[in-house]
Amino acid sequence: MPEIILLSNARNSFPHLIEPQTQVDATTGKTRISYSIDLVMQPDSPSFKAFMAEVQKIAFTKWGENAGAVLQMIQADRKTRCFGSGNEKIDKKTFKPYKGYENMVYVTAIKDRPPQVIDTEGRAAEDGNTMAYQMLTRKMYAGCYLNVAVRPWLQENKFGRGIRCELIAVQFSTDGEAFGEGNADASGMFGAVATPVGAAPTPSGIAAPFGAAPGLPSFFN
Repeated sequence: MPEIILLSNARNSFPHLIEPQTQVDATTGKTRISYSIDLVMQPDSPSFKAFMAEVQKIAFTKWGENAGAVLQMIQADRKTRCFGSGNEKIDKKTFKPYKGYENMVYVTAIKDRPPQVIDTEGRAAEDGNTMAYQMLTRKMYAGCYLNVAVRPWLQENKFGRGIRCELIAVQFSTDGEAFGEGNADASGMFGAVATPVGAAPTPSGIAAPFGAAPGLPSFFN
């Protein structure tokens, strides 16, 4: 079985850790649920080098003398691999690499159930349904840095050959500049809300939220 590799201090991008992605297979009609994440790193990152070394090892173990040719075919088709140059990830709106990807490398890791989540003390949350788990994953915004355990694996089936990556466990590492535009600030359009003239105060001095309709008793008297 392939080794589990720890990608240390990798930048979090396109996270689907709280709410999974849902995709429908066009051929079978079956729905697939998956938790996934992109991990962006420097090309000379020791973590990325360790990941690629494991990919090479399992490829030569499985495909032997044909491994070099198979790996070249996989490298030529981005859809068949879970890793690559960040310059390949093009934003369809700007026609440039996504923010944070330029001149970097990435690994895409996927799992069909929630990955294990580790807190900053090294303790694991029980599972994806606990409040602790939800609180930890909500801290893992796009742009922050994570420590992530992954395991590469080889695809060889009717859909062809490929290199995929299983998402094992994630841990928040450090903050980073958030990806995306963020929430718009419209506070300058608003002022203080004035108390309506003639509003009747309640005994506590707070204006009653509703007045009594004519002929009906008021619940605030």
